Amino acid sequence: MLQVLVDADNVDPFRTRALLSALAGLDADVVVAGHPRALARVEWPEKATVVEAAGWQRADLVLAAAYRPSDDPLVLVSGDGDFGLLVGRHSGPVLVVSEAASYRLSGATVVDPAVDGVEPLRQWLAGVGAGGEA
Repeated sequence: MLQVLVDADNVDPFRTRALLSALAGLDADVVVAGHPRALARVEWPEKATVVEAAGWQRADLVLAAAYRPSDDPLVLVSGDGDFGLLVGRHSGPVLVVSEAASYRLSGATVVDPAVDGVEPLRQWLAGVGAGGEA
């Protein structure tokens, strides 16, 4: 199953909404963490696990704990280099949705929906067998 980890503190709502649009109708395990103000800026899918996590790197800790190692596709919504080890060790394909992803996230496909639009997200999802149309 497609795993989606969202750091609501590190990516602006427009980029997050673009990803959620691309995910519409797909079976995905979405976990979101962040400060309550950041969480309130986006309408999250009904099935998403949303965790309020205020304080330095609290959201990172929640997302790291929620991560499930697998061969399934992983979508990380954060440009935070703290996830470099997670991305590097994930055995399936990885997509990072970010404005300016850290160099530590190398090995992943990086898409900035504000620049690239939603279509590259849909194409990546279709390409990894997550559904949707290319």
